[in-house]
Amino acid sequence: MLPAYLPNPVAAALGGGKPIDGGHCWSDGRRIFGDGKTIRGLIVGICGGIAIGLIQILIQSYANIGYLPAHTLLSVLLLAIGALLGDLGKSFLKRRRGVGRGEKWPIADQFDLVIGAFILVFIFDPIWAMSVITLPIALAILILTPVLHRGTNIIGYILGIKEVPW
Repeated sequence: MLPAYLPNPVAAALGGGKPIDGGHCWSDGRRIFGDGKTIRGLIVGICGGIAIGLIQILIQSYANIGYLPAHTLLSVLLLAIGALLGDLGKSFLKRRRGVGRGEKWPIADQFDLVIGAFILVFIFDPIWAMSVITLPIALAILILTPVLHRGTNIIGYILGIKEVPW
């Protein structure tokens, strides 16, 4: 899941600049995504996910680590893009519900990246997804994701990258 886990913190750390929604509002008068979702963040986040995935592929091919799921270029790309699309989808829904930037939205805040990543890999690479995301792997992801999410957010807050520790 590293190609899905890494894009959000990379986007938060290295993003900024022009918002993806260009400052435009939806028909409800609220911003589509908000200032926190930027073009640069999307690009560098996806690149960060792809980079860690390529590193995993290289390590696996040279170290012959057979017990870990083998990534493909397609799986890495889909996980990285899907994670940030899931985050964008969550931001869109948060704005529709009137939840402000940085406000907590339990469960959605932790699992948006997983949902987005899973949707993309199951649609565009179902053979890889069904062979790799077994029930034990899915359960491990469900258990580890909130812990990793909270931990990285606390670190981001301490480093001044995030305004809130959640």
